[in-house]
Amino acid sequence: MSAKIVISASRRTDIPAFYMDWFMDRIDKGFFETVNPYNQKKTIVPATPDQVHTIVFWSKDFSRFIDGGFGEQLKKKGFHLFFNFTINSETSFLEPNIPPLENRIRQAGALCEKFSPQTVTWRFDPICFYTLPDGSEGNNLRDFRKIAEQMASFGILRCITSFMDHYLKISRRPKPYKGFNFIDPDIGKKVRVLQRMESVIAPEQMKLYTCCEKKLLSAMPPETNVQNSSCIPNRLLMDLFGGKLSLKKDAGQRIKQGCGCMVSTDIGIYSQHPCYHNCLFCYANPKAIPDRRI
Repeated sequence: MSAKIVISASRRTDIPAFYMDWFMDRIDKGFFETVNPYNQKKTIVPATPDQVHTIVFWSKDFSRFIDGGFGEQLKKKGFHLFFNFTINSETSFLEPNIPPLENRIRQAGALCEKFSPQTVTWRFDPICFYTLPDGSEGNNLRDFRKIAEQMASFGILRCITSFMDHYLKISRRPKPYKGFNFIDPDIGKKVRVLQRMESVIAPEQMKLYTCCEKKLLSAMPPETNVQNSSCIPNRLLMDLFGGKLSLKKDAGQRIKQGCGCMVSTDIGIYSQHPCYHNCLFCYANPKAIPDRRI
């Protein structure tokens, strides 16, 4: 029997927050059509339980997904579900269109209750450092301990993090206020930040993983337990749900930078599925777009 596929929904946009009606329509039709963002080649992706092992959802806001009962509908159809839930500190100028932190924490608890904490990974991503108008330095680590304690109380055991990538299009976006600029700490400071984060979550029996931080991980001291992540973790998906999956790394991701994701098919399309969170550090949207909820 050939291996089934993993559907990633999606690195390119927030499908649970904005596009679940479209997603369920394609599930009912039995296939997705994807477009390669580099060469515009179209590909048909099967979307039936006999060909799909697991659907991995990525989101910063699962409220519509939970309230609409979409997860229960998909499970009833025979799909396995896995969740990458990004919950960062409450910093409105970095992430202007997401729910309050307490709301997002409640969502994580609901996902764990409905689908098991083993199926939920908490992403604290990305870590951002910036300068303020008075010349001082700020960051978005303020609520990390609070979130970690809450995630651990739900039984979530994995936290994935990375530092912001300083793409040119991000620097060209309008600043939230005069005197604001993103800064990229040196590797020594990044090592110290990860060590502090690890010290926070270790007593909670939680492990810290890095996403696409190969150079930084190699600079960590020998005694660290921080590991490289696989945000699409096919080996774990087989442990959770059985069956057979490819364990090859996804050649379409940043393997040289340390991406450990295994083979999956992402069904988001940048041009058709813009993300309305308007996060200031986002690499996906080229510029801010109006907040239009779907």
